[in-house]
Amino acid sequence: MSEQPASAPSPINGSATNGSAVDSSPVSGSPLPAGLADALKRDSAGLVAAIVQQFDTHEVLMLGWMDDEALHRTLTSGRVTFYSRSRQEYWRKGDTSGHVQWVKSLAMDCDGDALLVRVDQVGAACHTGTRTCFDGRELDAVVGHGG
Repeated sequence: MSEQPASAPSPINGSATNGSAVDSSPVSGSPLPAGLADALKRDSAGLVAAIVQQFDTHEVLMLGWMDDEALHRTLTSGRVTFYSRSRQEYWRKGDTSGHVQWVKSLAMDCDGDALLVRVDQVGAACHTGTRTCFDGRELDAVVGHGG
């Protein structure tokens, strides 16, 4: 099934937190269950960050963005759907590349402003062809030592 292009999510006005507007109230007409829609804190574009992790190795594969519709599609289809901020349309991982993300579980963080999507990744997760979007992109940092 191919995803249809869609218009940008409606902006949501809310209070500022760390410089970005968020609102925990649901988008009008949200396809999500009321409790989940109420718990999500979306950015000013109506999006929430979705961290994608390989379910068995715990590798962090990528970060994508979801609005209520993308989350609904992910919860109900078994495949991960994102909202592309640059193309302003929905896209389902693997439809063009064959690098499918099969949903294993989803969790919302304690603040409701991030999702953890555990998947079984088929092939590369990154559009560059690497296993993860973080491969080969390490930054120099001082390593901390625990007490």
